[in-house]
Amino acid sequence: MKKRFALLMALVLIAGLLTACGANPDAQNSGSADGDVIKIGVFEPLTGANASGGELELRGIEIAHEMVGEVLGKKVELVTGDNKSDAVEAVTAAEYLVNSQNVDIILGTWGSSFAIAAGPVFKEAQVPAIGTSCTNVNVTLGNEYYFRVCFLDPFQGTIMANYAYNVLGARKAAIIYEVSNDYAVGLKKFFVEAFEGLGGTIVQEAMYNTGDQDFNAQILSVKSANPDVIFAPGNYTESALIMQQAGQMNYDVQFLGGDTWETDPLITVGGQYVEGCIFSTFFDADATINEETTKFVTAYREKYNEDPAAVAALGYDAYMAAIKAFEAAGTTDGPAVQAALAALKFDGCTGTISFDANGDAVKDLAVLKTVKDGKFTYIDTAKLAEEATEDATAAVEDAAEGATEDANAAVEGAVDDANAAAESAAAEAAVG
Repeated sequence: MKKRFALLMALVLIAGLLTACGANPDAQNSGSADGDVIKIGVFEPLTGANASGGELELRGIEIAHEMVGEVLGKKVELVTGDNKSDAVEAVTAAEYLVNSQNVDIILGTWGSSFAIAAGPVFKEAQVPAIGTSCTNVNVTLGNEYYFRVCFLDPFQGTIMANYAYNVLGARKAAIIYEVSNDYAVGLKKFFVEAFEGLGGTIVQEAMYNTGDQDFNAQILSVKSANPDVIFAPGNYTESALIMQQAGQMNYDVQFLGGDTWETDPLITVGGQYVEGCIFSTFFDADATINEETTKFVTAYREKYNEDPAAVAALGYDAYMAAIKAFEAAGTTDGPAVQAALAALKFDGCTGTISFDANGDAVKDLAVLKTVKDGKFTYIDTAKLAEEATEDATAAVEDAAEGATEDANAAVEGAVDDANAAAESAAAEAAVG
C-alpha cells in the first residue's frame, strides 16, 4: 500500500513538473475577461535594490489608471507582482501574475535582467507584456509577446557617445560598469562601439558587481589612463558611490551615464559629488511634446507636488498602450491583443509611439539631463543623424541572431532538467 501511494504521489509530482516547465506548448492563459474586471499586471521591483525605480514607474501607471479606469465596458484592476530586484524572483512574480491572477496584460519592468528572465513565461502563456524602461535589446528579441515604450541601449549608447565626442570634445574615454547587470553590460558595449566609430579611444575599462560599495580600485585604475570622460552605466546607488568616492579623491572628471541615474537616491547618496554628471533619459516635464504630455504632467504634479521622472512617464505610456490595444482588439484574448499592439500607433506623453517588427518603440529622440543644485535639470533634446540611427538599428539586428540561439538552448535545457527531475522523483518514490 505504501509503495502504491508513493507511486501515485510520484506521478502527481511528475505531472506538476511538466506543467510548470511548459510541457504543453499550446496552453494559453484564459485571462480575466470572464469576470467583471480586466486585470493589468504590474511587474516591477517594489522591494530590493531597484525599488525606487519600480515605485516611480508604478506612480505613472497609477496616474494613467486614475484617468482611464474602464475599457470594453469593464473596470480595470491593477495587480502588482513584485520581482524583488532579482532575476530568479522575477520568474516567480511573472508566474504569479499569469497563472495565479490570470492577468490580461503585463506592464513593466524597471531592469532589463528581470524582463529577460520573465519573458519566456509571458510568451508561453500568450499574455502580452509592455516594457517600461527595460532597454536591453534581448528583452523583445525572439519574443513576439513582449513590447516596450522606451528606446533601446544601442540608441542610448550612441547618443551618449556622440554627445561625448561632438559636444564635449572628448577623444579619450574610460568605462566603469556593473558587470552583473545586463543593462549596464549592453549599454557599455554600444557606447564603446559608437565612440570608437567616431574616432575616439577607450583608454581603460573597470568593472564591479551589484551591491559593491568600495570603488577605489576601479577609480584609480581609470584615473591612471587620464580619460576626458568616464562612462559609468549601472544602478543609481553604485553609480552615486563611484562619483562620491572619485570626488573624495579630488579626482575631477566628467561622468556620463544612462537613464537609471534619474532616480532620487543618486542625489541623496552622491550628494555634492554627483553635481554636473550628464545622462540620457526618456522625458522631461519642461520639454512639452503634445497634449498628452500636459495632461500627464499636470495630473502628476497635482498628486505628488513634484515633477515626474522619465520612467514615470513611461509607466503612463505603457498603461495607455494597453488600453488602446484592448480597444483595438475588442477583446482581452492574448493573441488578438498582441496583434493589436503590433499595429498600434498613438500619442503618448513621451511622444508618438508605434512598434517595429521586434516590438520595440520607434523613437529618434533622447533627453539629456544633469544634476544642478541638487536637482535633475534638463540640458537638451538629442536626435541622432540618420546614419547614426541606422548604425544603432543594425546593432539590434546583429544581436537578434545570438539571442535566438541562446533562447533555443535555454528551452532545450529546461526540458532536460524537467525530465531529469521527474525521473528522479519517480525513482525515489518507487524505492520508498
